[in-house]
Amino acid sequence: MRSLVKFSAVLAFVALTAYAPAVVPPTVAAATGPQLKSLGPLSFGPNGVLLAADPLAAMVYAIDLGAQANGGAPGTQDVTGIDQKIAAMLGTDAKDIAITDLAVDQRTHNSYISVMRGQGPAAKPALLRVDGAGKITTINTDGLSYTAVTLPNPPAPSEGGRGNQRMQSITQVKFANGKVWISGLSNEEFASKMWAVTYPFAKADAGTSLEIYHDNHQQLETRAPMYAFVPYSLENQPYIIGAYLCTPLVKFPVAQLTPNTGSKFRGTTIGELGAGNRPIDMILYKKGGKDFLLLANTSRGVMKIPADTFASAKPLTTPSNQETAGVPFEKVTTMTGVMQLDLLDPTHSIVVQGQQGSPLNLHASELP
Repeated sequence: MRSLVKFSAVLAFVALTAYAPAVVPPTVAAATGPQLKSLGPLSFGPNGVLLAADPLAAMVYAIDLGAQANGGAPGTQDVTGIDQKIAAMLGTDAKDIAITDLAVDQRTHNSYISVMRGQGPAAKPALLRVDGAGKITTINTDGLSYTAVTLPNPPAPSEGGRGNQRMQSITQVKFANGKVWISGLSNEEFASKMWAVTYPFAKADAGTSLEIYHDNHQQLETRAPMYAFVPYSLENQPYIIGAYLCTPLVKFPVAQLTPNTGSKFRGTTIGELGAGNRPIDMILYKKGGKDFLLLANTSRGVMKIPADTFASAKPLTTPSNQETAGVPFEKVTTMTGVMQLDLLDPTHSIVVQGQQGSPLNLHASELP
């Protein structure tokens, strides 16, 4: 079991993950409870507010978990066969649930798991918490206080499958410097988008259309979504570091991510991490006095990337004719089958891992 860490270590973690001091927003407004159509990317904002993406509705909720955020043992204990245990709690079979994300509340170090139960249009969302004793608790969202923001111009919904781009209307959500950062797709000509919504929530603007150079595809792209990102400071300036399909690593200066309509902003590609691969999650951590990025992928395992290479990395703007290029990385051979990833504490990550057709496990791994 991973218990609560020392206060000084928590302060170091906060300094790493938020690239500038943020004003703590007030408590979210009272309401009758979020009406979730789906549940995808999760993260935490100020005061333990849960940021929960509903891709089908193209909405992000800021949910006050209230008393349900407390009462469990501190930390997160490993749970073997967590998909089977969750399915049993939801009255179904493990093959009929999909774990869509994993996020840690840094106040308690409990882990929260978003799940879709069922198939296709009939699938329903569920939210669960795992504590330091390995107890799994279903979070009842009825009556919880929340605020929400709706993103403009989402892709049209379809019957499902790989063609349902509506499920990619939101691919990641993070809080930094008083704003909620959201990546995903729109129905516009330049579909890849990044939104920065002031928190407490105001109306979402048009967002920034993003363009990247994709070395493996040897072309500029505007329709591929950013699947994972982290806010990070380079040379005392705020940036977004994002990863795309097949697998470009790109940096975007926040100062230039201004709302636009009918135009696009090109990021700087600093790495190509290999084709035939989709990013899942990325986290920042500090070890030996240096910052590192840990990136989980569908086909190429978990990669450890030194963050001190980002500022000076040579931009990739023409074909390198190599499978990988740009910033250096190493594959973490001790972490296999990772399907979800988050930072548990300053020395450990927490993952959902397993192989297709086998039970999935929740496991704390020492940061490499």
